[in-house]
Amino acid sequence: MLFKQQALLRQKLFVLGSLAVGSLLYLVARVGSLDRLPPICPVEGRFGSHSQDAITLRAMQFKRGLLHEFRKGNATKEQIRLHNLVQQLPKAIIIGVRKGGTRALLEMLNLHPAVVKASQEIHFFDNDENYAKGIEWYRKKMPFSHPHQTTIEKSPAYFITDEVPERIYKMNSSIKLLIIVREPTTRAISDYTQVLEGKERKNKTYYKFEKMAMDSNTCEVNTKYKAVRTSIYTKHLERWLKYFPIEQFHIVDGDRLITEPLPELQLVEKFLNLPPRISQYNLYFNSTRGFYCLRFNIVFNKCLAGSKGRIHPEVDPSVITKLHKFFHPFNQKFYQITGRTFNWP
Repeated sequence: MLFKQQALLRQKLFVLGSLAVGSLLYLVARVGSLDRLPPICPVEGRFGSHSQDAITLRAMQFKRGLLHEFRKGNATKEQIRLHNLVQQLPKAIIIGVRKGGTRALLEMLNLHPAVVKASQEIHFFDNDENYAKGIEWYRKKMPFSHPHQTTIEKSPAYFITDEVPERIYKMNSSIKLLIIVREPTTRAISDYTQVLEGKERKNKTYYKFEKMAMDSNTCEVNTKYKAVRTSIYTKHLERWLKYFPIEQFHIVDGDRLITEPLPELQLVEKFLNLPPRISQYNLYFNSTRGFYCLRFNIVFNKCLAGSKGRIHPEVDPSVITKLHKFFHPFNQKFYQITGRTFNWP
């Protein structure tokens, strides 16, 4: 009787062991095949039959895998030639505005399989030393991409730097320019908050926002304060319009990109003449962070750095009211020039 029980027990253990091994082998095979999974929609259906829109699954894999290795300098010349990869000058640039959401916009656009982003701010056109290195130096700072893909870089300082419009025009007079803006007073406070955080990390003192934003002699808005000047969007845009027609600009609502990103991204896709590929599947709200995060595929998600969404200091309401009144006429002119109206005070 005891022998039969032991034999039965061994048989059960054998069956359980077989099931466990089988499950493990399935998981290994499943994980190994993830990078070969097709996109949510078949490639042909997503991109159509036209050669300029044909982005193969292999190209999408390179964008997330091999292209990353190439950016790190781990590719051989033969690999680059074999996969028909190039470093292209950007076809579009996010020129500003600082603290308007430029990083979020760039990362979200990178969800599109036809977009390749320059990960770092190049500061080519606003930095005299970099600009003197020449256009080939700039090109080599761009990521590897397939010829049909669109390279995009962002450097928010471009928007407010006097020399930049002419320099970009000399590179490409038909380039597409993206400007992402937020409510001017909120943007100015966000600008201050970032600088304040940097000062605190170095154990340095810094004036309160009210002291920076208001002229102590006149009790009026201090237009010499850079955070205030940057928020006068129309003044900077007028300088750009000396070189580029308004049709080459697209204004992105940075406040809406935070709360409802998909409609804003769809407008950018249309402006860049990209086939519509970014969907709600690619964006999910992270309640812990309080922001939307990015879903590239079933295994790769990404949220913006923790430094995004800093808590702003409390500001005297009377100062905020003065800033609203100060920015109001500039905002009205900005609406008129761009053809886009915002619900700003």
